[in-house]
Amino acid sequence: CPKGKSLRDEEILQHLPVGTTATLYFKDLGPQIGWTTVFLIEYTGPLFIYFLFYFRMPFVYGLDERFTSSPHPVVNLACICHSFHYIKRLIETIFVHRFSHGTMPLRNIVKNCLYYWGFAAWLIPYPTKNPFTWLFFFVSCPNYTYEVGTWISFTVMTQCVPVGLFTLLCFIQMTIWAKDKHYTYLREFKDYPSLRMPIIPFLL
Repeated sequence: CPKGKSLRDEEILQHLPVGTTATLYFKDLGPQIGWTTVFLIEYTGPLFIYFLFYFRMPFVYGLDERFTSSPHPVVNLACICHSFHYIKRLIETIFVHRFSHGTMPLRNIVKNCLYYWGFAAWLIPYPTKNPFTWLFFFVSCPNYTYEVGTWISFTVMTQCVPVGLFTLLCFIQMTIWAKDKHYTYLREFKDYPSLRMPIIPFLL
């Protein structure tokens, strides 16, 4: 399989430093879907799926009153926090985000939706973007740091094992993204602060 440097969409062939001859390889990426559409699908699902379980729909829980109502205030607070999180994400997707890649493989949308939608149906607790700018001095991706902190707080508040598992998986995935962005910054900026870490100050 030929290996080489991928070209960015904005690059012009005649401006490339390849001399008079060059070999270009084209890879079929298959059906694609825009990232804005991806995020809208991923984040709209959890918003409504969570409500199905929050309102204790009879077709989910049956008609037993013990399962169709909850006396615990934390259930209401968790719903408000969860809904605010995904409404914020939808607003950011529409008005804030700029994507470095225009599309992703269509097949990945199934995996992503299973992750977000599936956990949204499992996160209902059963009791048994930049507030602090100083963090930018210590990590490359403070948005991920804050989000992980939010989910940790949500886990402590709900004391729910599925929420804790979701938080752990979120942390792992965001760490991967943060490291990738961090190394990109190191390559692009020669004077990038050596003290700055990808996601956790002084550690990771």
